[in-house]
Amino acid sequence: MHIDIIHHGAFQGVTGSCHQLFIDGGRSLLIDCGLFQGAETAPDGQAAADRLEIGFPVDQVVALVVTHVHIDHVGRIPWLLAAGFKGPIYCSEPSARLLPVVLADAFAVGVSRDARLVERYVRMVEARIRPVPFKTWTTVFAGAGGECRIRLQRAGHILGSAYVECDLRRPGDGPRRVIFSGDLGAPYAPLLPAPRPPWSADVVVLESTYGDRVHESRRFRRQRLQAVVEKALGNGGTVIIPAFSIGRTQELLYEFEDIFHRQAVKPGRHAARWAQLKIYLDSPLAGRFTRLYRELQPFWDAEAQRRLKAGRRPLAFDQLVAVDEHAEHQANVRRLARSGEPAVVIAASGMCAGGRVVNYLKAMLHDPRHDVLFVGYQARGTPGSVIQSFGPRGGYVDLDGERIVIRAGIHTLSGYSAHADQNDLVHFIARMRHWPAEVRLIHGDDPARAALARKISEATQGRVRVSNP
Repeated sequence: MHIDIIHHGAFQGVTGSCHQLFIDGGRSLLIDCGLFQGAETAPDGQAAADRLEIGFPVDQVVALVVTHVHIDHVGRIPWLLAAGFKGPIYCSEPSARLLPVVLADAFAVGVSRDARLVERYVRMVEARIRPVPFKTWTTVFAGAGGECRIRLQRAGHILGSAYVECDLRRPGDGPRRVIFSGDLGAPYAPLLPAPRPPWSADVVVLESTYGDRVHESRRFRRQRLQAVVEKALGNGGTVIIPAFSIGRTQELLYEFEDIFHRQAVKPGRHAARWAQLKIYLDSPLAGRFTRLYRELQPFWDAEAQRRLKAGRRPLAFDQLVAVDEHAEHQANVRRLARSGEPAVVIAASGMCAGGRVVNYLKAMLHDPRHDVLFVGYQARGTPGSVIQSFGPRGGYVDLDGERIVIRAGIHTLSGYSAHADQNDLVHFIARMRHWPAEVRLIHGDDPARAALARKISEATQGRVRVSNP
């Protein structure tokens, strides 16, 4: 059986995941439908309308499968519906709770802020959503020309994230299995069970975001997080953490709660200052997702469950302060920029391309008392990438048309990436019981894909063909 897959995004870069798996001669299954971000929006790095439009016919797309709810995997769903897609949207049970919130925000930002239109659109999406349990086969299409069923397995990237096993059957042919990794998480990520390699497949479509890098250990990254904050405690400055509203923010809160707990149980040199430190969550959307995470506690991992049983509140500790109203946000920016109050601010967006974090950066990047801490991937062309690359060299960044010289401390903790690193990605393939004939690398820059291809070939003694779409 010939396996036919067309990649409509994330095959020449990291964002815009959208992959079409054909079931028979015409009907197909779509895996994700995400936004392009950063320089990947257009060759010149500027936003391009044609990167939003769905450039392929959707009349015979029988269903959409969502691996997880990050915007680069679901952000073009409004345009998919506008193009005429009428099928169901399959996803995990936690993703079914999170997806309407993500899409309402994406619709409001990208299409219209009219509350009635947003509500009508969200109701339309909710009517399409079909939550499916992990580890359970679900038939998504059965016809005379072929059949397709899917099974979701935990991917460990954010709450609800899954990799997708697709079984194809056609008359006269044996079954074939195709796996779409979505975004795989790193082992030992807070709150989430680690992903387990699949048993077997014929083709694996594998992400490669960090295919050329190895992350710091969880213990080391917590120590570095603590060290960056303690520097700010001494400077009387603010640590600004640009964070994605879903996933990374909740992991950071979980880690900060653990540091507070450790300082209370076994006080360190800065214990008194830690006891006074406030963590400002300045993102209404991140706050809403944090509340949803708390409601989805049954899907947390065993370590998090033990903390709950011990009476701890990993995502609702006393020193966490939510900043909701815009006026409150503006006052917080002014106060922290001028005062000597040490603080940590977690604010969206994660790549500094908009949102409230931009106001903090404009007010504080020029001041060496403050620090910026990156804990997630910064796509090429985003302000976050510019700050990360040129800030340590005393460079500058343009924000809202204003050029700002960077004097704040700039730090990157790779260990907080929600993505698997090179070793994890290689293990995902090499530890399969039956290796695939082909691995297609997506969702990565060229150097990352090239490095990962070499490592997978070495680990499988060249018996697995590694290709780029």
